[in-house]
Amino acid sequence: MGLVFDHLTLGQRVLFGSGKASEHLTAEVVRLAARRVMVIAASSEVEIARSITSGIRVELWYDEVVMHVPVRVAERARAAATRAGIDLIVSVGGGSTTGLAKAIALTEGIPIIAVPTTYAGSEATNVWGVTEGARKGTGVDDQVLPVTVVYDASLTLSLPVGLSVASGLNGLAHCVDSLWGPRADPINAAIAAEGIRALAEGLPAIVADPAGLEGREQALYGAYLAAVSFASAGSGMHHKICHVLGGTFDLPHAQTHATVLPYVLAFNAPYAADAASRIAAGFGAADALEGLQALREKLDAPRALADYGFTEDGIAKAVQIALPAIPASNPRPVTEANLTALLHAAMTGQDPKTLTDELS
Repeated sequence: MGLVFDHLTLGQRVLFGSGKASEHLTAEVVRLAARRVMVIAASSEVEIARSITSGIRVELWYDEVVMHVPVRVAERARAAATRAGIDLIVSVGGGSTTGLAKAIALTEGIPIIAVPTTYAGSEATNVWGVTEGARKGTGVDDQVLPVTVVYDASLTLSLPVGLSVASGLNGLAHCVDSLWGPRADPINAAIAAEGIRALAEGLPAIVADPAGLEGREQALYGAYLAAVSFASAGSGMHHKICHVLGGTFDLPHAQTHATVLPYVLAFNAPYAADAASRIAAGFGAADALEGLQALREKLDAPRALADYGFTEDGIAKAVQIALPAIPASNPRPVTEANLTALLHAAMTGQDPKTLTDELS
């Protein structure tokens, strides 16, 4: 039997070019005939936002950006947008900024132009998330997909190397999860593999030359591919775990993804030969986990959830919340016992290879 699959590619305009953010953004606002623009940027990003929006009239500046988008923050932003009669949102920043724009778009139907300054990838997905009562809820709605993404690597130059590494590994996690997500297909896999290659090339270049644009361009390109594949394939085991760790325990988003990724890969790879082969090829390695760990070693990547405040006391609760959310299509059956072992290993920073040996 030949190839049989059902693939959906989301419609979105992408404008890519270092030093071109202001030009591209101004042209898009004109093209969309927007008259009342809201710019969302955290206080640390306001200077960047003002520089690239100099060619447009801004009706409302908004800077209350909070990690994991608490529902109370989303409600205040929605109310502000409604009072000002906003017809276009421009988000300038990382995943939390894009997430707030999406929370507004979800209920108010206002289109978004996203200008990323990290490698989070949220700008290229139709996935939204808000946190209420220590639980992060997520969903899928095409209304939250930004109509345009403006990528400009020069805007990421202020992102410290350590955060660039964590953010890029978050993007890498999108690629890996896409290979066994609930709607994984050959097109997603091809895009994800190229995303792995680009991130594996770009991130070490950022570490070697933080002021250089070439590595940051590759990382942005890879992060976009990662998000496109993830949006199509759907959220897999890795993201279900990390959403719990972020929403319930308030762990930092990028660092959590960067830390958990090798453990999920070690857990699933022996049960997903084709995915493991593609991941290995993306790293230019003989083995998927070895390729990831070699990259992480070059990058001095985050190693243990305990470094970010996660403790033994939280494992049982995390398992209880995450276990029913993990897709039944995950290549390896997930149980309370093996998920507990995975989270314990990630908490302590145990060598992921030993986790593979223990659970085999």
